[in-house]
Amino acid sequence: MATTAKPTELDPRDFLAIDALLDDEEKAIRDTVRRFVRERVVPNVGEWFERGEVPRELTQELAGLGLFGMHLEGYGLPGASSVAYGLTCMELEAGDSGVRSLVSVQGSLAMFAIWRWGSEEQKQRWLPAMHEGEAIGCFGLTEPDAGSDPGSMRTTARRDGADWILNGTKMWITNGSIADLAVVWARTEDGKINGFIVEKGMPGFSAPEMKHKLSLRASVTSELVLKDVRVPEENRFPEISSLRGPLSCLNEARYGIVWGAEGAARACFESALEYAKERIVFGKPIAGYQLTQQKLAEMALEINRGTLVALHLGRKKDDGTLLPEQVSMGKMGNVRGAIEVCRTARTILGGNGITLEYPVIRHMNNLESVLTYEGTHEVHTLVVGEALTGENAFR
Repeated sequence: MATTAKPTELDPRDFLAIDALLDDEEKAIRDTVRRFVRERVVPNVGEWFERGEVPRELTQELAGLGLFGMHLEGYGLPGASSVAYGLTCMELEAGDSGVRSLVSVQGSLAMFAIWRWGSEEQKQRWLPAMHEGEAIGCFGLTEPDAGSDPGSMRTTARRDGADWILNGTKMWITNGSIADLAVVWARTEDGKINGFIVEKGMPGFSAPEMKHKLSLRASVTSELVLKDVRVPEENRFPEISSLRGPLSCLNEARYGIVWGAEGAARACFESALEYAKERIVFGKPIAGYQLTQQKLAEMALEINRGTLVALHLGRKKDDGTLLPEQVSMGKMGNVRGAIEVCRTARTILGGNGITLEYPVIRHMNNLESVLTYEGTHEVHTLVVGEALTGENAFR
């Protein structure tokens, strides 16, 4: 007679036992990052957010964990799996979207651009230093008048002897003011799109920090201003001259967002669940009321659904079958779902939900930026729509 396995105890924070789908190495990496976030980030990030700053030493601490470019191979890089990197993004964003953005821009945008499109000399020079945190990078694609339509960029690169002269402005650049190098995309005189490594200190290059943000406040956001910046030919990416270059980098970063959004959602759910058990109204915890239980159940459903989507995409990325359109669907669904979880958590916490004593309003504000960057929700909707119908709705 067949025996029935005894069910394990239910974990409200992992309702579908998704942990069972991870291997030991993935769990070990996840647990290391989770411990760092809970010990170093969570106790302090409310103050960082309120002051609109992030301590510079945090960059070195993240480098010390080996997180910069952790999913890339060669040049002294760890070569971790895509799932392990995704789990890292989830844990970092459970602390704050700004912390995940710092790691994502360094590894999935600036380092990936060099790793994928750079010359051997560029890779040897920059990738080990960036992994160790000795050099910080940023990624210059978005412009004041060219966000969702990067093909309309106005930043130019003009050949002048053995050098290139760059002119233009980039906007909303994470890490810009603290970066030692910027990967800048510019249009050449023949209309092609080239990538350049612009180094801090090059005459005519500046990166003023952008202030007055109400989102991603624990993150450095900057402009990049290029006024007749002379860049040597050896700083140009040699094998890419189209939008395929920057778009491949954006897809890499979007993958991390699919996971990261679930970290923010989970942090808000955990806060709401704990609060609901302790907050007494009309003689009993609000967790005992039907409407609150409905909210918690819907939140748990969304988080588990989104995490399974992220894990599935991660497995596909590791076996080389992940398509950009699938990443678009993941970002589109998971960020939207995470925002709804955070907003629902806010209602459970009532007035306490708008204070920095709890993480909810901070995550809500951050996710409003995450919804927009690396492709807006509307853009990803049209990417998926074109994949479904074969019709291009962008034009």
